[in-house]
Amino acid sequence: MSQEAQLIWTDVEQIRAQAPLVHNITNFVVMNNTANALLALGASPAMVHAPEEVEDFVSISNALVVNIGTLDATFVAGMKLAMHRAKALGKPIVFDPVGVGATAYRNRVSEELLELAAPTIIRGNASEIMALAGLNAQTKGVDSLYGSEAAVEAAQRLSLVWGSVVVISGATDYVILGERVATIKNGHPLMTKVTGMGCTATALTGAFSAINADYFQAATHAMAVMGIAGEIAVEKDPAPGSLQVNFLNSLYELLEAAITNRLQLTQS
Repeated sequence: MSQEAQLIWTDVEQIRAQAPLVHNITNFVVMNNTANALLALGASPAMVHAPEEVEDFVSISNALVVNIGTLDATFVAGMKLAMHRAKALGKPIVFDPVGVGATAYRNRVSEELLELAAPTIIRGNASEIMALAGLNAQTKGVDSLYGSEAAVEAAQRLSLVWGSVVVISGATDYVILGERVATIKNGHPLMTKVTGMGCTATALTGAFSAINADYFQAATHAMAVMGIAGEIAVEKDPAPGSLQVNFLNSLYELLEAAITNRLQLTQS
């Protein structure tokens, strides 16, 4: 077993043993998907967005995930309160700028959240990362019009400005912290045919960040597990409806050998 595969498996075991509470302020489209994925991995999800209680939930949680997929004033208020509280408590914040670049409102909210509390980890597709970095990248709603490799420079700039680990999802996933780069080639194209898989990757990243304070490593491990579980799911039945179920089963049943045999990870 490679050292990195062993470290990933250790993190999976820690999540299963500790069941960290991951507080999610996420979008209506994916709440069920991401909560089930966290449960399948071994974490404990809380899907809480009301401004009246988010600060209390942050206080008892091990990580905060903020996803701007379905914005409204109440969601934004809850996000701001939660991120401010997480920053004050030193808890990891994973930020998913869904669809940033598509509307002025989405851009403004993203900028306000970044300035309020720089995220520990930012995860998005290439268009989102480029837009967040100020490149005015063209977007197609919440889908990317660029390959992940096109956003590496933008991700490095984001990382330097905010001090965040930046994850670019795509056919190849990149995890970036300053000059450090991890490249993960696990996954399958069919995963793009199931809504919310990117959001699920963000939620899983929250779980890994809850138990591993090396956040570059935590993000890398989350993306590797996401891709490996996706590969296994597609092999069971190559259809999008089945993929949703089999992905959860693959997370739940994930074994050390699968990580060892399938991991496609390089770092520089």
